[in-house]
Amino acid sequence: ATAMTRWMFPYILFMSLVACAAGVLNTYERFAVPAATPTLLNIAFIAFSLWLAPHLAQPIWALVAAVLLGGAAQLAIQVPALAKIGMLPRWSGLRASARDPAVRRILLLMGPAVFSVSVAQIAIVINTNIASHLATGSVSWISYADRLMEFPTALLGVAFGTVLLPSLSRAYAAEQADEYSRLLDWGLRLTCLLALPAAIGLGLSAEAMVAVLYQGGKFTARDVAQTAPALAGYAIGLLGLIAVKILAPAFYSRQDMKTPVTIGLASLAVTLAGNAALVPWLAHVGLTVSISLGALANAGLLLWVLRRRGIYRPRADWALFFAKLLLPLAALAALLWFANSRFDWVAMQSTPLLRVAWMSGTIGAAVAVYFGLLFALGFRPRDFLLRTK
Repeated sequence: ATAMTRWMFPYILFMSLVACAAGVLNTYERFAVPAATPTLLNIAFIAFSLWLAPHLAQPIWALVAAVLLGGAAQLAIQVPALAKIGMLPRWSGLRASARDPAVRRILLLMGPAVFSVSVAQIAIVINTNIASHLATGSVSWISYADRLMEFPTALLGVAFGTVLLPSLSRAYAAEQADEYSRLLDWGLRLTCLLALPAAIGLGLSAEAMVAVLYQGGKFTARDVAQTAPALAGYAIGLLGLIAVKILAPAFYSRQDMKTPVTIGLASLAVTLAGNAALVPWLAHVGLTVSISLGALANAGLLLWVLRRRGIYRPRADWALFFAKLLLPLAALAALLWFANSRFDWVAMQSTPLLRVAWMSGTIGAAVAVYFGLLFALGFRPRDFLLRTK
């Protein structure tokens, strides 16, 4: 592990440059390339696992090579996009940039921002350490559940945050308080519309998803039984995990880094308190529930501060919005509960294709019921289009 870590260190440089380039492209509203870039790492993993690993004495080293190539490929694909908007760095301008007051201000703002991100990493390190003292396999069960939880978090939260930050920054710079509030309202409504059914789906279909995607080989029925509750624990806080991606940029766009840091520390305290209370009772599942409680606290405090300072003024029809959501969410939950109670997903391992078909059909039916009821209740896609002024 030490040797592989040393070889993979250049990936840090690649990803730092990729993040910088993505920030520039997102500012210019070129969202497609930054959004597609991470897939190159996955492609490298798959390709090297299939074609390089069988030829190595220690096949795991194929993934080390995949990390390095994947990092280089992610940076390489950004270069033409930067060139197209005339934003490739010029070495002759480095000295002048170092003296620029705006650059120095950004460097000062980065300190609290780095610390804010570190709070989340500290929570992960602490929880991983606690899990390593629990039953054998706890770290893996949490990791597998985390992979499934990260899918809607990245798909929704990162996408919303990426789109909102440049628009919020422009509205703040132009002193358009109403526009600023409207943008936040758009992000939060769309988050509720998509994150709530995703949370219900993860929670009620946890066993089905874990069994279909992971069960086989050394991933046994016991592993399914231990991973599924961990995924359900993450589902509790999915709304908070995604909402933070909407609410934190509201502070970043105003160059306020200290408030998210302070609230992040408070959410870390909630997570640690949850660990102390829940791990003795729920073991590794308590760790995922604690993460959820911390995320909900983080989002709730960010929202409270935004409203208290008058930065965000929600529209008056939020109560009606939630009331209209209840029926589709209830129907979605009822359908998933009924379907999952009728199948023994673990026992269906002997018929994997049939199991995939049933799970896909169940999820497809749930999606159709949810969005069908939304449409019947008057929701339309055009109502959620982001229109910037």
